[in-house]
Amino acid sequence: MTVAKTRRDPKVGFVSLGCPKALVDSERILTRLRAEGYVVAPDYGSADLVVVNTCGFIDSAIDESLDAIGEALEQNGRVVVTGCLGADPKRILERHPRVLKVTGPHAYDDVISAVHQHLPPKHDPFVDLVPPQGVRLTPRHYAYLKISEGCNNKCSFCIIPDLRGKLASRRIDEVLREAERLVRAGVRELLVISQDTSAYGADLRYAKAQWNGAEHATRFIDLARGLGSLGAWVRMHYVYPYPHVDEVLPLMAEGKVLPYLDIPFQHGSPSVLKRMKRPAHAEDTLARIRSWRKECPDLTLRSTFIVGFPGETEAEFGELLDWIEEAQLDRVGAFKYSPVEGARANDVAPHVAPEVQEERLARFMAAAQRISAARLATRVGREETVLVDALDGDTAIARSRGDAPEIDGVVRIRRGGKLPVGEFARVRITRAGDYDLAAVPATA
Repeated sequence: MTVAKTRRDPKVGFVSLGCPKALVDSERILTRLRAEGYVVAPDYGSADLVVVNTCGFIDSAIDESLDAIGEALEQNGRVVVTGCLGADPKRILERHPRVLKVTGPHAYDDVISAVHQHLPPKHDPFVDLVPPQGVRLTPRHYAYLKISEGCNNKCSFCIIPDLRGKLASRRIDEVLREAERLVRAGVRELLVISQDTSAYGADLRYAKAQWNGAEHATRFIDLARGLGSLGAWVRMHYVYPYPHVDEVLPLMAEGKVLPYLDIPFQHGSPSVLKRMKRPAHAEDTLARIRSWRKECPDLTLRSTFIVGFPGETEAEFGELLDWIEEAQLDRVGAFKYSPVEGARANDVAPHVAPEVQEERLARFMAAAQRISAARLATRVGREETVLVDALDGDTAIARSRGDAPEIDGVVRIRRGGKLPVGEFARVRITRAGDYDLAAVPATA
């Protein structure tokens, strides 16, 4: 018997801006909406309502968010706003007074309530609308695993604690169960994200919990051990160089966790780091890096840096160049300091002229590019395991253990058109560029 529908399923459009942590927030909201019978609309025209998840970290991100809200209003007219910029609703409403609702970051219940108010759900209790792993916005074979919200650090250039609050860790059993569901659903790579991964569990006093018949503490090393037992790639992001981070290196050397650390060093000058109020700024990071590479020679280090921080002198910038030359980081990103409303760094010292910032950024990235090319060149001739992300004709686009999606390089595999997307493959590296590698299947 066929039951006629009395009303079509309500459709919600979704625009997700900002970092991977915001992407996870979007996935959680979409999972809730799908469970209630909402359909995700592919474009503005087919949506009954649009949710825009914003970013408010720096001025360019704020402008992008405000423009996205304006576009959604123009193309659709019914818009709910959430995310980091939502922590300042006055700024949004001054520019876009027609939005239906503004909520702050990770305010899942408020977003769902706003959607209910303006687009009531059509509930069908007899249909399971959501797969066990929930709705994801990443490809099927990798997923971001958010382990905490907020941050306890007080970096002078950052307003994230004001936007997202203090550190709030998820219990380790909850995180590991989510990771299990993802791996069972076909995820091959788990990307661990937070504002400060190394501080995981500190707010819970490292509470213990049962998982798979054993007791685990809600702390960084126990999380790494648990995730490392699932058989997927485990990639650690946003790791601050606290002393206990050293404990994860043996797991990387054993192949339990990817030999990859994303550490936001931000600068190499002690005086600049002090003005930035960076945690662990007094650590001898160069000595730590040497020790890590001795323990795990294949370790890939990625980091981001700020050039032209208020008060940065030519001598301090020179210290940064010297630092990166000695550190020999594999993957590096950088941006010019941009004043963020509410950031204490705006007043710590006179600002560096924009043309000086631009010139220093170019010099810094030229050094980083040269180091990247030299380090990649040492891998030519090796056989490596890669994860295939996509196909382009007879070329497979993949990533090695040292490449996070979207922010690092890729491995282009010639004659790889028959390799299955979302699966691992063995390749032989044939050529290195500044940021990417070329390869052929290992059997070729």
